Amino acid sequence: MTSSNATKTFLITGVSSGLGRAFAETALDAGHTVVGTVRTAADADAFASVAPGRGLARQLDVTGDDAVFAAVNDIEATVGPIDVAIANAGYGHEGVFEESPMSELRAQFEVNVFGAAATIKAVLPFMRRRRRGHILAVTSMGGLMTVPGLAYYHGSKYALEGILETVGKEVKAFGIHVTAVEPGSFRTDWAGRSMVRTDRSIPDYDELMNPVRANRLAASGNQLGNPRLAGEAILVVVDSPNPPAHLVLGSDALRLVAIGRAAVDQEIQDWAELSRSTDFPDGAQIGR
Repeated sequence: MTSSNATKTFLITGVSSGLGRAFAETALDAGHTVVGTVRTAADADAFASVAPGRGLARQLDVTGDDAVFAAVNDIEATVGPIDVAIANAGYGHEGVFEESPMSELRAQFEVNVFGAAATIKAVLPFMRRRRRGHILAVTSMGGLMTVPGLAYYHGSKYALEGILETVGKEVKAFGIHVTAVEPGSFRTDWAGRSMVRTDRSIPDYDELMNPVRANRLAASGNQLGNPRLAGEAILVVVDSPNPPAHLVLGSDALRLVAIGRAAVDQEIQDWAELSRSTDFPDGAQIGR
């Protein structure tokens, strides 16, 4: 697939595998330049060999704020203006909320929320001065709906969704687009080596959680979504003059997000009378 517009420079975090790798390879195949971040020297060498001269690797831990800002400054100075930034680095955590230690919640937010936020903060000044650019961050269908056993992961993705939607409204006047990418289940290793699992410890949750964990492990490697096609979808959005604030990827995501949001909408309506009962009787609008 080739891009309909001029070639661009992409920054994509977390390109060693999974969707990040698919996004990077698809962009490279379309003729773009991609600076991809990885955690190890071996992964850096592997990525740089994909498209020598246009696939550029940077070792980076996105949980280090100063390192993220330094990497973006270096890319702007040595590679060129970053046209598209995709904050993709992240991982999953599976565990019953009551069983999962607080340290794992903090670690989940360090990567999925703070790492993404640092990446966005680092590229924004350059894009704002140029009055152009596109920021995307990979959240999840799990940023718009929930299932048992992923409380920490859902929490991180809901947080990132709120940040992205707000930033999009703040920078719209500067010609900067912001898109939350919400994938469903794609054939990557997200549910395998890219997921941290808290050990089970409370028997009361066995009936709920044991089948959930078994089914997720069994589905790993057999997911419906094609990472390559997700990469092509990203290029369509990047080339669009009016890209979406939310991009749901995968038919499973469309179905599950619709079910989850419909349930919220219905509950809001069911309790609307009680909601209205908390207003001042004169209807005065009080600022909060």
